[in-house]
Amino acid sequence: MLLRMIITSLGLLASTALLQAGEVSIKAVEFSRGSGDWTVNVTLQHADEGWKHYADGWRVVDTKGKVLAKRTLFHPHVEEQPFTRSLSGVNIPAKTTKVYIEAHDLVHGWSKDRVLVDLSKSSGNRFTVRR
Repeated sequence: MLLRMIITSLGLLASTALLQAGEVSIKAVEFSRGSGDWTVNVTLQHADEGWKHYADGWRVVDTKGKVLAKRTLFHPHVEEQPFTRSLSGVNIPAKTTKVYIEAHDLVHGWSKDRVLVDLSKSSGNRFTVRR
């Protein structure tokens, strides 16, 4: 009985430790237009704790929920916070003027905090657009 209580307590402590990092947050987004395609730079912040809990990607999603592009992050950035990663060759349909940037971590999944980017403007809340 005592052993079971100790094991349960250790499991709860481990779960709590994993949750301490919280969800990934998007600090800044930059869209740069090339010859037809876009390069997207996304700055993320997350209390990466190692291989079991880190920010592992972000994506560009249209307003209907269709994923237009995805950037996978293959390792934790424990000592590099916040950090920026780019994705080039992103094709946004011509009639699409607004997209969301969403971020993901291994424990919490897709963060509720996402950035709405209005591609018809040069800047807005946490985003810039360069043509």
